[in-house]
Amino acid sequence: MSVAKRYGGKYSTNDSADTSLPQGSRARRIEVDPVGGRANVLFVPAIVLIATSFSGGPVSLLLALLGALSLTMAAWLLRNGLRAQAAYDARKVARRPALPRKIFAAAFSGIGTALAVTAHLDGFDIVAPVIYGIVATGLHIAAFGLDPMRHKGMDGVDTFQQDRVARVVDEAEKHLGTMRETIVRANDRQSAARLEDFIDTARELIRTVEEDPRDLTAARKFLGVYLKGARDATAKFADIYARTRDTQARTDYLALLDDLEKNFAARNRKSLLDDRSDLTIEIDVLRERLSREGVRLE
Repeated sequence: MSVAKRYGGKYSTNDSADTSLPQGSRARRIEVDPVGGRANVLFVPAIVLIATSFSGGPVSLLLALLGALSLTMAAWLLRNGLRAQAAYDARKVARRPALPRKIFAAAFSGIGTALAVTAHLDGFDIVAPVIYGIVATGLHIAAFGLDPMRHKGMDGVDTFQQDRVARVVDEAEKHLGTMRETIVRANDRQSAARLEDFIDTARELIRTVEEDPRDLTAARKFLGVYLKGARDATAKFADIYARTRDTQARTDYLALLDDLEKNFAARNRKSLLDDRSDLTIEIDVLRERLSREGVRLE
């Protein structure tokens, strides 16, 4: 009589009872796309406008095409504006968006609506399109709001320090986003899930630096140099594993993520004000591990 034995382990995606997994894998924060259906549905009016304008003659069709282009631009800008605002709201220290995408989206929505009305008028009338355009702009702003209009920082921290923190955070988030996109090439759920745990730990350090940026220099090594090394190692693993399905490559990569997460968690636990020398050994170990993975750090 054979008995089926369930396989489980530290990196087993099926072992839900394994308590050796990092805390982040058991309680990961669910990220929701801030765009939502309301923004996505704004791509539909442009299609409807073109479909209903073929019988109106060449001038009407041209106006409809221009209106559809404006409405599409409005929807695209709105999507990016909502994501930019979500990133702004999630951070303690953030600069206002350089381009007020939601405001431009409202303007393009009004222009597109005015052109759509003009395309379907029998005669020439400038009043009705303008009124409809103004109403559409106002409704767009009422529905989605305006862009953040000022920088958000910490009390007692000068503008120069706020800008330094914002630049480091932007760079770190960019590296994490690249890693998340790159790991998809490996087509391995286990590695992707483990990477998400590391990303959660790295973001805890990012939030800590945002809340108290006075020791930014020490944390900057982790959020800049070492995240860049982790990004390069992720790209290397994804390319190798996608071609060869080499289990040893995956084991090495998961071990690398273990080392990275432990060091980032250690940095986060330590005071950002004192004891910089205590991290020297951890930094050397991390540098050696990345070097063994073929990643050169300058």
